[in-house]
Amino acid sequence: MATLSVKPSQRFRLPDWHTNSYLLSTNAELQRDASHQIRQEARVLRNETNNQTIWDEHDNRTRLAERIDTVNRWKEMLDKYLTDLDAEIDALTQAGSQGRMKESAEQNLQAKNLPLDVAIECLTLRDSRRDIDVVKDPVEDELHKEVEVIDATKKALQQKISQAFEKLCLLQEVRQQLNSDHRGKMETLDIDRGCLSLNLKSPNISLKVNPTRVPNGSSTLKQWDDFTQFNKDRAEAEMKEAMELREAIALTIAETNNELEAQRVATEFAFRKRLREMEKAYSELKWQEKNTLEEIAELQEDIRHLEEDLRRKLLNLKLCHTRLESRTYRPNVELCRDQAQYGLTDEVHQLEATIAALKQKLAQAQDALDALYKHLARLQADITCKANSMLLDTKCMDTRRKLTVPAEKFVPEVDTFTRTTNRTLSPLKSCQLELA
Repeated sequence: MATLSVKPSQRFRLPDWHTNSYLLSTNAELQRDASHQIRQEARVLRNETNNQTIWDEHDNRTRLAERIDTVNRWKEMLDKYLTDLDAEIDALTQAGSQGRMKESAEQNLQAKNLPLDVAIECLTLRDSRRDIDVVKDPVEDELHKEVEVIDATKKALQQKISQAFEKLCLLQEVRQQLNSDHRGKMETLDIDRGCLSLNLKSPNISLKVNPTRVPNGSSTLKQWDDFTQFNKDRAEAEMKEAMELREAIALTIAETNNELEAQRVATEFAFRKRLREMEKAYSELKWQEKNTLEEIAELQEDIRHLEEDLRRKLLNLKLCHTRLESRTYRPNVELCRDQAQYGLTDEVHQLEATIAALKQKLAQAQDALDALYKHLARLQADITCKANSMLLDTKCMDTRRKLTVPAEKFVPEVDTFTRTTNRTLSPLKSCQLELA
């Protein structure tokens, strides 16, 4: 007979089964309600976060654009100041029609060597004067004053050149600072423009480690603005001082050139005046020499006449002596003191007195002739000195033509070594050269 196999297992009660079904249904509804709530909240969150993200990205894009504009304005300002600094450095450094002062001052300083050489050459030439002509005259005073003026102008120009060099160093320092600031802003613009160009589809976007950290060395916006403002203000101040220095250098160049030109005119006026004085003295000496030579010739002629008269008087005295001596041989009573005897005796006395007077006058004439010859020698020596001095001053005047005649056109009018000239000389100048 068949037997029912019963598998041993747990048996639930029917209420439990109904309860389980109810719970499952209730939980399903609860889970669906919770899921619906979450879905609604998720939708709200998505909408809010999407909008927030969009606005945040838009605001930051706007901030980036504004920052780019701000940095670009500073960059353009730095561009302008760098250009102005370059122009100021160029204006202060080189010489030319643009008023470039440092090189102009250096050229003017170099140009002062020629007037100094000329003044010293003139002083050296005038040291070759002789005897009484070695005199401290206005020409020498003006030449020494010219040397002093040249030294003073060279010191003034050298001071301005030193100031210009120092100012150029400061301008270069400012330029380097501006250039560094300019490079930083260029790099910043490249970075910020790159950031502004990024979007969600850009291939090079990625998550970074701690991107919100504050990097070391970060500055505040005020520090950033103050830094560039300081560079701008310093550049303006240095350029203003450089411009004032250029004006001061130009004024110094003009003043020194005017002073040197005025001194050159004064020195050459003193030369011309001194030359006129020496020419006048030379003419006077030549006139005195001519008169002295004429007086010597006349005195020599008178001395010859005195000597001839003295010889004739001696012959007359001999004749009288012979007659008197011969009459002493008259015999006996014939040896009487007659009128002839008295006449011959008186004639002898008269002739002796005449001869003594003639000899005295001849001696005086000889002394006068010696004195005339000695003074003639002094006149001729002084004439030689005057001719030498005039030649030296003429050479000085010729040398000073270098100050007004361009070097390539300068041709000496008086050869220092051969003492020849390239022009037709006056008789006075020809005589000077012959005596020299």
